[in-house]
Amino acid sequence: MALYKQHPGPSNRTAAAGYDDDDPKRKAMRGALALPGLLLPLFLVLSRLSISSAASSKQEQVYIVYLGGHAGEKTKEAILEDHHALLLSVKSSEEEARASLLYSYKHTLNGFAAMLSPEEATELAERSEVVSAFRSEGRWAPHTTRSWQFLGFEEGLKGPDGSDWLPSLDKSSGDVIVGVLDSGIWPESRSFSDEGLGPVPARWKGVCQGGESLSSSSCNRKIIGARYYLKAYEAHYNGLNTTYAFRSPRDHDGHGTHTASTVAGRTVPGVSALGGFAAGSASGGAPLARLAVYKVCWPIPDNPNPNIENTCFEADMLAAMDDAVGDGVDVMSVSIGSTGTPLPFAQDGIAVGALHAARRGVVVSCSGGNSGPKPATVSNLAPWLLTVAASSIDRSFNSPIKLGNGVEIMGQTVTSYHVPGNKPYPMVYAADAVVPGTPANVSNQCLPNSLSADKVRGKIVVCLRGSGLRVEKGLEVKRAGGAAILLGNPPASGSEVPVDAHVLPGTAVSAADAKTILAYINSSSNPTAVLDPSRTVVDVRPSPVMAQFSSRGPNVLEPNILKPDITAPGLNILAAWSEASSPTKLEGDHRVVQYNIMSGTSMSCPHVSAAAVLLKAAHPDWSAAAIRSAIMTTAKTNNAEGGPLMNGDGTVAGPMDYGSGHIRPNHALDPGLVYDASYEDYLLFACASGGSQLDPSAAPCPARPPPPYQLNHPSVAVHGLNGTVIVRRTVTNIGSGGGAARYAVVVDEPAGVSVKVSPRRLRFARAGEKRAFTVRIEATGGGVERGRFVAGSYAWSDGVHVVRSPVVVMVA
Repeated sequence: MALYKQHPGPSNRTAAAGYDDDDPKRKAMRGALALPGLLLPLFLVLSRLSISSAASSKQEQVYIVYLGGHAGEKTKEAILEDHHALLLSVKSSEEEARASLLYSYKHTLNGFAAMLSPEEATELAERSEVVSAFRSEGRWAPHTTRSWQFLGFEEGLKGPDGSDWLPSLDKSSGDVIVGVLDSGIWPESRSFSDEGLGPVPARWKGVCQGGESLSSSSCNRKIIGARYYLKAYEAHYNGLNTTYAFRSPRDHDGHGTHTASTVAGRTVPGVSALGGFAAGSASGGAPLARLAVYKVCWPIPDNPNPNIENTCFEADMLAAMDDAVGDGVDVMSVSIGSTGTPLPFAQDGIAVGALHAARRGVVVSCSGGNSGPKPATVSNLAPWLLTVAASSIDRSFNSPIKLGNGVEIMGQTVTSYHVPGNKPYPMVYAADAVVPGTPANVSNQCLPNSLSADKVRGKIVVCLRGSGLRVEKGLEVKRAGGAAILLGNPPASGSEVPVDAHVLPGTAVSAADAKTILAYINSSSNPTAVLDPSRTVVDVRPSPVMAQFSSRGPNVLEPNILKPDITAPGLNILAAWSEASSPTKLEGDHRVVQYNIMSGTSMSCPHVSAAAVLLKAAHPDWSAAAIRSAIMTTAKTNNAEGGPLMNGDGTVAGPMDYGSGHIRPNHALDPGLVYDASYEDYLLFACASGGSQLDPSAAPCPARPPPPYQLNHPSVAVHGLNGTVIVRRTVTNIGSGGGAARYAVVVDEPAGVSVKVSPRRLRFARAGEKRAFTVRIEATGGGVERGRFVAGSYAWSDGVHVVRSPVVVMVA
């Protein structure tokens, strides 16, 4: 049995704060955010495999020992003693056993985190009552205003201020509690005001931890709980450096504040990013919901600038997820993901925690990662999770560029600085202005200390994205005396332009426009350009467009489950920010903002979490699976103009890019039919997918479990089709039409694959009634490319509801 697994932190860091996902070093080092008190925005980074200096001579490290679910009703004290007894079986004394325990997971999942040697972990893993024992490491990291208004417009709901975008924004959502696992929170933000909110729900059992720069009285009727977790982090790094992080739930980074306000921030009029960009009323998707904050991501002390990236350790995250369920949250929003090869579900901290949360009816929404557009990069792969991709909204920040040859190009930026004089400035390509010794393959990247001041002083410097942070490239141009930065996309990023609040004048352009600019520089002996001020533009078409940074399928751990599940706004999203962090997070940037623009699946995840909150408010008796089904089967695959959803590089997007499609929260309130699944269904799925017995207290795995694609999931994926496969599904009638309903199916077959649904009509006499059907999938040999997924769909409709499921098939 494998003994370790890592999870990266928040999934937004790379794209959101000036990161480029095509930087191999950054991909290997992405981590969770560090925060002063309540903190956690960004991505988890791979943690060191060596142990900290505090480890014992036995080479002890933090391991998670997972025991499945709790069998029967035991007191917390009895559970703790069980865990101590297991530790005593490998430790030399009771004192040593008790001292080694970091966390005892006692609310939903059964297990603990402890300091163990590899030999002790192996011995525990071999015991029959232990499902897995794996190392807790920092492979996890953290992965708006107009976005909610855009979603309302997409569904034909009125605005323009977004206040009426969803009918369910009433007092009922004030009874729903959303837990946010991230870098903490900046509680003084206006987005977290409790004005007008009623008493805290009586079922709430959580606490408000105080600590450095935060008192326990910082909670209110909006932020009803706040905790922080860093035992595994400190065991690995030998403590916390409080010069760049708060030992409290306070957010020193901004990422956690951003995600929390996106899911449940109050409506705040008259806000904008630095420079007045994206001005309007800021609101979360569920502004009346209650927030519970769980800070699990912290700075990476090995980095030159520790706060640039954060790391999140599984033992800390599992403790937070366990407490969140015990505290009484209804929805968990987790903008965190892992890097590297995915590990089995039994060794995946987020998957394990989410499985037991789903058993209690808690919906867990996770970011899918920012490693696109490469295929097979999506993370958070368990079917009981909602895995979210990222797409654009209908807003841009247009910055006209006038080249000396008369050609006009439209860039995008949210920098508050302007080039003086509104006059032409000389231009230089970074590759022609580097200091000797700069590697040729990164000479155009504007990496730190790469530019020659003599060659760039007073000029507009054209840099290309790739290695390093986007905002650090601007810092390098400023260091060398450049007048402005013009940042060009690589071909893989196409026309998608994440915007940044650079530390000097500057703008960014698409890959095609970057090529035009470089051609002009190469053809002119004196290239010049004028950079005009930027302005906010809305109603941009086409929209939405899939973000190129958004991680893509297929699901490398279990290709018979489609991932991602859904897409939501995640490009250039404005939301609240920590005032302890600058908009770029660079050490030399001392600007303070209350709201900031970020991009990433960390931003799209809380949009889906908010939709789950609203569904929970409207349908408190629905299971987590039913809510996930409603969100997925009501999604759309067309843009606002009626054409197909596109990728940022201009190609047509598909299920491997967006899952079931673009979220429509209003439609999800009344989906008509849902695909439900139970805890036992998930255990059976795990038996078939890798042979994992995830809960020894439940029934053992059968000798021949049904294939993974037989899980009653809202999408269908069949990997390695050879001949014919019969997929079985069951739908539950929950329509609003009085109970009785008749549905007919429409099939869109994948190329070269026959899809036959039987029966073709379903009749329901009452609400809550279930009906089963089969989907017969067969390769027809009609030009299908083997070894490549092809996509289609089937949809049930009663004339009012359309319940659509994507079908993806790879022919062997």
